[in-house]
Amino acid sequence: MTQTPTAQTLAPGQARAQFTVPAKHPMVTVLGSGDALLRVIETAFPAADIHVRGNEVSAAGDATEVALIQRLFDEMMLVLRTGQPMTEDAVERSIAMLRASESGDGDGQETPAEVLTQNILSSRGRTIRPKTLNQKRYVDAIDKHTVVFGIGPAGTGKTYLAMAKAVQALQSKQVNRIILTRPAVEAGERLGFLPGTLYEKIDPYLRPLYDALHDMLDPDSIPRLMAAGTIEVAPLAYMRGRTLNDAFIILDEAQNTSAEQMKMFLTRLGFDSKIVITGDVTQVDLPNGTKSGLRQVQEILDGVEDVHFSRLTSQDVVRHKLVGRIVDAYEKYDNRDSHNGK
Repeated sequence: MTQTPTAQTLAPGQARAQFTVPAKHPMVTVLGSGDALLRVIETAFPAADIHVRGNEVSAAGDATEVALIQRLFDEMMLVLRTGQPMTEDAVERSIAMLRASESGDGDGQETPAEVLTQNILSSRGRTIRPKTLNQKRYVDAIDKHTVVFGIGPAGTGKTYLAMAKAVQALQSKQVNRIILTRPAVEAGERLGFLPGTLYEKIDPYLRPLYDALHDMLDPDSIPRLMAAGTIEVAPLAYMRGRTLNDAFIILDEAQNTSAEQMKMFLTRLGFDSKIVITGDVTQVDLPNGTKSGLRQVQEILDGVEDVHFSRLTSQDVVRHKLVGRIVDAYEKYDNRDSHNGK
């Protein structure tokens, strides 16, 4: 895509750019079905005048906005060149990344195309990849560090991306087994009051981990891998007294660990192992007076070599768009209450 000068006089601070979409990319892949992608771009740049004629796209308006539109189309071309389709969500996230970079809010050199085309795992006809800049940095941190904390609200992909990295590590023989664990304390329920055997009591707490596994592996192979000990899904209490070598270990819902449990878990680390700890410090279900191990560990391990804290926000929510708005609304409400001294 190229920007072409024009002889037409423009007002100061205004600019015009023209892009030629290569013939190998049908315009529907660039504009979207029913021009859905084009509408996303027009909504994001309401002051710019965007026109399409054949395989030519032109934009006129504020010079800064036109430059961003040009960068956006360049990034879209790079993504399309990999054979990956552009979606409305991907266009919106690309625009957000470019705006953050332009305003200086973004740090680092990652481009939208680099974020959106990084494949973690291909399974059962779908590819798992990061969708936001913070998600990409989280995934990269897992590659670079032995212990990584993924801290952020619901829907930011903390556990899902960690699971994908674990399966990738197992398949590439970087580790011999995957261990998935959670503290069995949630929503005010205690195991002793639930009906059934110990396994039946524990199972609901671990179900989200099974669900993610089913997305990433052939469901028929999971019982076999679990029977062989290659994949272990267990409550946190089962980790006590063990040393975990050659393993990719994920502690999920870590905000519900006590300080003692967090220390116990971290000291299970054995040779050639990797630990990822995920949680949301705004959703602690521990009894009153019990300090969250996830909150405390951020102070204790801050600055320790080979330990990394990845923080995700409502901007990284990849569920229904409404989830991000709900997270923001609760954050605003909590901040208001804390300022009022409640």
